[in-house]
Amino acid sequence: MKTIPNGTRPLIVVLDGHTLNPGDLSWAPLEALGALRVFPRTAPPDVIERAVEANIILANKVRLNAALLEQLPRLACICVTATGYNNIDTAAAAALGITVCNAVGYSTHSVAQHVFALLLEISNQVALHDRSVRALDWSSQPDFSYWKHPLMELAGKTMGIYGFGRIGQQVGEIARAFGMQVIAYRRQPHPEAPEWVRMVPLETLFAESDVLSLNAPLNPDNINLVDKQRLAAMKPGAILINTGRGELIVENDLEEALRRGRPAFAALDVLRQEPPPRDHPLFALPNCLITPHQAWASREARQRLLDISIQNVRQFLMGTPVNRVN
Repeated sequence: MKTIPNGTRPLIVVLDGHTLNPGDLSWAPLEALGALRVFPRTAPPDVIERAVEANIILANKVRLNAALLEQLPRLACICVTATGYNNIDTAAAAALGITVCNAVGYSTHSVAQHVFALLLEISNQVALHDRSVRALDWSSQPDFSYWKHPLMELAGKTMGIYGFGRIGQQVGEIARAFGMQVIAYRRQPHPEAPEWVRMVPLETLFAESDVLSLNAPLNPDNINLVDKQRLAAMKPGAILINTGRGELIVENDLEEALRRGRPAFAALDVLRQEPPPRDHPLFALPNCLITPHQAWASREARQRLLDISIQNVRQFLMGTPVNRVN
């Protein structure tokens, strides 16, 4: 693998820094490690021009394929400012001697929290009733209490979790606090699964979950995991939550399923195309809640992500890279 010669001040280029740090965090610790150039966003035609002299690149969603990497002769390390790294051709990077590192564990609590923010909005319809009160519906009621949509209690329901890593386990812990039963599926057997979770086959996960949370990274085996057949296997009143990757779901199949009411609701923080087109068909469905890929983006989580990324750069420069994925 390529290294940076001792005594050389490396050029560090951040290609898409805005989502990580829109201005409320400090780049100073990274700047202390080398000459730093930060670009809030980088369009595909601009990648080579901006990165051609870089020794180290930090990138979140910018795609770095084999053809592009071959045109970056000085590049020795790519630090992905995310856990998922499917935007990087890691095999091509390895062949060119380029180390690729990612960041793991920074968003566990934030993403799990967002899963339940979505779920509680569906179960309790907080925003709907707030709007109703402000429209003076409560003020004109003959009763002290009313509801415009059925409310749902989570206790006793079954939380199904697809992907039982750090985030999936945190989702399970919170579900237990609500009195839910927890089942989970993981592609590889879990060596130390907690006693409170029942590991089940994929078919059982879809059939038994009252709430099904997708918390797995994208890989070639789970693209289009949630298709027409698996949606049809879900309970009529079930809720599907996706804070993983948009490509886990066949969106046309989900649209059809939601129109039929099976599942009853979907709550999505991710879509296949981001940003989505203005005429995305799921926008028109009242039983589909969508947030803009923000589950990971609390300030606390972004600070941890920046800290991990800086440590990845530091360790690489010391000749002892960490969090390598290639």
